[in-house]
Amino acid sequence: MTSVHASSAHPGEQGAEEPIRLLELRATPLSVDEVHRAVGDSAAGGTALFVGTVRDHDGGADVDALSYSAHPSAEAELRKVAEKVVADFPVRALAAVHRTGDLVVGDLAVVVAVSCAHRGEAFEACRRLIDDLKREVPIWKHQRFSDGTEEWVGAC
Repeated sequence: MTSVHASSAHPGEQGAEEPIRLLELRATPLSVDEVHRAVGDSAAGGTALFVGTVRDHDGGADVDALSYSAHPSAEAELRKVAEKVVADFPVRALAAVHRTGDLVVGDLAVVVAVSCAHRGEAFEACRRLIDDLKREVPIWKHQRFSDGTEEWVGAC
């Protein structure tokens, strides 16, 4: 999949770096440090970061493993989500990376971060980013349970 490291003016700011710094779906392990570095900005007083991990249970059942699948439009939809967050909040920098493929309990599934001038804005923008990503980006989770059952989450 592709990553974004663009450099263009943010609305209302001449010569500012593009606020959407990293967007990617990948089948390789995620790095909190990579996402945190991507949103570094000297004008940001607050950075909010969310890390989603594979847990060992869901709905009362023990989870052994899971896999994520993404629709071919997922990266374009992720960009739309990111652009909306940037339009609605005073974002200095934004990054979002989501895993695809097979994961085990404890693996990082998604890492998102937002930096803004103030902490409250950063918290709100980060919350919107992860909530909209989970709701709008076509990524599906296939969970396998200890009792031999399985389920798809997010599939239409």
